[in-house]
Amino acid sequence: MVSPVTVVKSEGPKLVPFFKATCVYFVLWLPTSSPSWFSALIKCLPIFCLWVFLLAHGFSFLGAHSSARKILAGLIFSSLGDAFLIWQEQGYFSHGLLMFAITHILYSSAFGMRPLNPGAGLVIGGVSAVSYALLYPYLAGPFTYLVAVYIAIIGFMGWRAIAGVQLTNDLWTWTKLSACLGAVLFMVSDLTIAVNKFCFPVPHSRAIIMATYYAAQMLIALSAVECQDAAAAVARNKRS
Repeated sequence: MVSPVTVVKSEGPKLVPFFKATCVYFVLWLPTSSPSWFSALIKCLPIFCLWVFLLAHGFSFLGAHSSARKILAGLIFSSLGDAFLIWQEQGYFSHGLLMFAITHILYSSAFGMRPLNPGAGLVIGGVSAVSYALLYPYLAGPFTYLVAVYIAIIGFMGWRAIAGVQLTNDLWTWTKLSACLGAVLFMVSDLTIAVNKFCFPVPHSRAIIMATYYAAQMLIALSAVECQDAAAAVARNKRS
């Protein structure tokens, strides 16, 4: 397994633009009441930087690893979702929901179906069911089923990310743990959005939503580079 120190040294510099773009978003803190293409750009900029982060590993890397390509595609759809949500009060919330649903399907495919880990699936299924039960009384019209479908999709993504972490058997890597933490943070972010939009105002909701969202996307993007880091570690071992 590649050590965390090696990961920080190799991947940290490539993530500097992402951290800078995230700081720009929180420093500017543009009002959501006045949506514009500039505010959409500032919101999407950290995700654009994660595109660059994956592309910086080379087209040959992306060509050789389908999971990395799927995560890159998921980040692209996430950017579209972010842009739609800028204008959610103008009727584009469901468009953003669709873009993020596609994102989670791509992430689920990237994480794969092995190991199956049905226990984790049952836990996530229970959490998803309770979340929907709490939201249901506040939902109306098409959101009654749209939210149900979305919760099922993001819950499935969370299950596939969590299933890869098998701490008891030492069958895990830092990237699988990164995917797991990223998926959990994504679910926290989206649940906060749902409660704030449909149920009641959540104090500091925007800060909670965006902090957990950006952290989730960074961790999921990091989970795509396992193969390259492993290959580099093998090469170093051969040279030594």
